[in-house]
Amino acid sequence: MREIVFDTETTGLNPLTGDRMVEIGCVELLNRVETGRTFHAYFNPGRAMPSGAEAVHGLSDAFLSDKPPFHGVCEELLEFFGDSPLIAHNASFDFGFLNHELSLCGRPLVCLSRMVDTLMLARQRHPGAKHSLDALCTRFGVDRSLRIKHGALIDAQLLAQCYVELTGGRQIGLSLAAEPAQSYQAEAVLRSAPIIVQIRPPRPHAPTDEELAQHAAFVATLVEPIWSRVQASR
Repeated sequence: MREIVFDTETTGLNPLTGDRMVEIGCVELLNRVETGRTFHAYFNPGRAMPSGAEAVHGLSDAFLSDKPPFHGVCEELLEFFGDSPLIAHNASFDFGFLNHELSLCGRPLVCLSRMVDTLMLARQRHPGAKHSLDALCTRFGVDRSLRIKHGALIDAQLLAQCYVELTGGRQIGLSLAAEPAQSYQAEAVLRSAPIIVQIRPPRPHAPTDEELAQHAAFVATLVEPIWSRVQASR
């Protein structure tokens, strides 16, 4: 089962008001194990970077000035995605920016049925707890010491480790089965399916005449069995 964990950095919170994607980082998983293949790109958003956004990810206008626009890398990104499920934290945010950029390129949007939201998985598994990426790393013992600022690739790499823990732990990739591991959604369907138990007819347990005779012969050899004293006292 091939899956892609990805993260984005942007100029703000809403693509419909002019915000743009400026970075994307993707990590390939095969049977919930990182393959080492990644995709990482920066984009020139064609607009000024707000100071608040720059404080979060550290991407300045000067740094992005010589980077290609999204449409210059779009086909390479889509080729890396393939038809795999796409995993992100608070995935509606990342999908919103991704599909907005694709629409500006005249490309078909990524279907939301491919979306796997680790924020929703974390809320289901640990209701009432904190669910930020930092909180998940702390909960699952994922080392985030290299994460000084938000960065799409490093955040995708951290999220990939947390996603594995959210869906069963690191041992999930150590399957001896020949078939690839099923996706989290498929596993959930299997867990929720009714279990059909076939009831077999009861087997006969009554002793045979020969067994009854052997038992009687054995009891006759007992000297003053306790039940004979009980019967005598009645």
